[in-house]
Amino acid sequence: MYKRTLTEVVKKKVGRGKAIMIIGPRQVGKTTLILQELEGKDYKLYDGDDPVVRSLLKEPNTEQIRDLIGKSKIVFVDEAQRIEGIGLTLKIITDQFKDVQLWISGSSSFTLSHELNEPLTGRKWKYELLPISWEEFEDHEGYLKAEQQLEKRLLYGFYPDVLNNPGDEQEILKNLVDSYLYKDILSYAEIRRPEVLEKLVQALALQVGNEVSYNELSQLIEVDKNTIKRYIDILEKGYVIFRLGSFSRNLRNEIKSNNKIYFYDNGIRNVIIGNFNQLSLRQDKGSLWENFLISERLKQNNYKISLAKSYFWRIRQQEVDYVEEQGGEIYGYEFKWSPKKKLRLPKTFVEKYNAKEKVINRDNFREFVKYSPVSNK
Repeated sequence: MYKRTLTEVVKKKVGRGKAIMIIGPRQVGKTTLILQELEGKDYKLYDGDDPVVRSLLKEPNTEQIRDLIGKSKIVFVDEAQRIEGIGLTLKIITDQFKDVQLWISGSSSFTLSHELNEPLTGRKWKYELLPISWEEFEDHEGYLKAEQQLEKRLLYGFYPDVLNNPGDEQEILKNLVDSYLYKDILSYAEIRRPEVLEKLVQALALQVGNEVSYNELSQLIEVDKNTIKRYIDILEKGYVIFRLGSFSRNLRNEIKSNNKIYFYDNGIRNVIIGNFNQLSLRQDKGSLWENFLISERLKQNNYKISLAKSYFWRIRQQEVDYVEEQGGEIYGYEFKWSPKKKLRLPKTFVEKYNAKEKVINRDNFREFVKYSPVSNK
């Protein structure tokens, strides 16, 4: 059992008059985290995957909700996105039953955002739980074992089921993609052309770390640009990919609107392209390394409630892999697997923004993926 960084964060919010909502991909441990917190306590659990529960919680009135809650002071609605109209039901609980601590979990932000954001505005603490972080992994396994598994983690990623079942990684990842990516997302988003989604995901997986052109993707997949944009938005809200925008302060020739796309988990990316060859045999080692580092930084910024803003930067033929703006400072990072390669960030970038610069490699990556950001705590 991996101790999650988010556990200590949510503990501080219990009993403060708002619902606690944890969202993220399926199978990353949302239910486990909440149930651990509720262990030994009297609570009511409603599982949105159960059709009876979906029927009970679909538009009940206040008295019906009172009967459902009974004398319990804790209510946990799991997989809330499965329940039609759940937002108004949860609003009634938070408004009318103020001594009840409400817990909510959900697996897709496109459904939950629509259902919950407006009804629960000002009534919830919302957090994202992602696959196990390197920090959580190393704290659990110890420095030496984690170090020995670094290359394996670049291939298979950090889903809990993957970590807990060595030897079965490829089968587990394939099942995750088949069930979550190609079933849940297709169902929730009402996608009418699943073959387009599949081609798009594969194209994005092969372009990790590169700027994404909607026009090029449109020509490659043979659909219009608006469809590409919509499907990328769905994949992002479904916790498959995330976008990194371009950093600009209106310098002439700076890229101003392009995005890079990364996967929340290396294992998901690799199973999509069907490649689990060891690092020494791969042409995409740099892309795997970059995806790992940026996705890990994202986890840290999420869990530690950072105000940092993340970008990449490019002007003409010069580029910075990752730019972070926090605490009034600009930080630029270059990612290289080999510590032997001595690099400097582009002088134009460093001087223009008075940026602090760092090259992250195999030897010093821990300072990048295990850090305490400037936060709003």
